[in-house]
Amino acid sequence: MSPRRRLLLLVAAAVVVAVLAVAGVRLLGGGDDDSGVRPDQATPGTVLLVPGYGGSRTALSRLADRLAAAGRSAQVVTLPDGGTGDLVRQAQTLDDAVRAALAAGSPSVDVVGYSAGGVVTRLWVDRHSGAEVARRVVTLGSPLHGARIAGAGAALAPDACPPACRQLAPGSALLDELGDEDLPRGLPWLSIWTLNDETVQPPESARLDGAVNVPLQSICPQRQVSHSGLPTDPAVTALVIAALGTAPLAAPGACPVR
Repeated sequence: MSPRRRLLLLVAAAVVVAVLAVAGVRLLGGGDDDSGVRPDQATPGTVLLVPGYGGSRTALSRLADRLAAAGRSAQVVTLPDGGTGDLVRQAQTLDDAVRAALAAGSPSVDVVGYSAGGVVTRLWVDRHSGAEVARRVVTLGSPLHGARIAGAGAALAPDACPPACRQLAPGSALLDELGDEDLPRGLPWLSIWTLNDETVQPPESARLDGAVNVPLQSICPQRQVSHSGLPTDPAVTALVIAALGTAPLAAPGACPVR
């Protein structure tokens, strides 16, 4: 073999090794910007609660109070544009709140996303390396694959459908992009929804590959809980508090209240 041909083969081999190394880093790290480092599960930090479409803090404030009574530091994030603007901007607002909590001394954060707030949380994890600082995530009735009502609004009254409304339509560019991204490995995530959901249709839009998925009625078959009732329902509250504890996150085996 000539020296020139040998040199070309060595260069080609080096390129292949480099490509495989990069691919390996991405596979092991769980994402292009994910270092793979995860917070200590034994040391809970601040709980940040992300409101749904419209940005109302009322129901989540009650859940925050229950978390505080259980000994956790909890605060509700105030979303920009009344909670109807660009979900990407809302994810940046969540990241700002996370960085503020970390700067104040919290070792990590737990995030609870209600309704569209769960999509905001998913965006934050994907675009802000959230798995590196989120100890655990809980989503409640979140249209992670879109909601029919948003699709109808985007199609029938686009001028009256704000950016978040259009982004929550099934098949939107934003949701399709998120659907192509795997949940980072090693991030405990509980997704709860109610089969009585009249807002997020189908309710199973809350199902997320890689998460612990719990339809409320699978463990509490007699419980009638609406979409708006999720953050304040006693059974859901008990599930959230347990999920944000220090025991390994697992699907609950029984209804936590009678």
